[in-house]
Amino acid sequence: MKLLYTRPALHDLKEIASYLDPRSPQGSRRVRQRIKTLIEQLPQQAFLGKRTEDPSIRRVVAAPYPYLIFYEVTGDSIIIHAIRHGARDPLSMPG
Repeated sequence: MKLLYTRPALHDLKEIASYLDPRSPQGSRRVRQRIKTLIEQLPQQAFLGKRTEDPSIRRVVAAPYPYLIFYEVTGDSIIIHAIRHGARDPLSMPG
């Protein structure tokens, strides 16, 4: 399976780094590595995440960090739609 990122998801990753880097460069690296590791596991464990209200969108938590990865499983691809902090407004999240 191929991993694909939407533009909003790529923007989310940049925003996470922009926010965390000045506060804690080491912490930022750990958070980004955890997100990356989870996303890279998705092709082998595509149905790892819970379904959202939108049945085509799934969500996985980047524990121990409060970031949510929203993705869609298609025939031969996994599409990453968004990466959001769990404290953000739920109405701004996919699914």
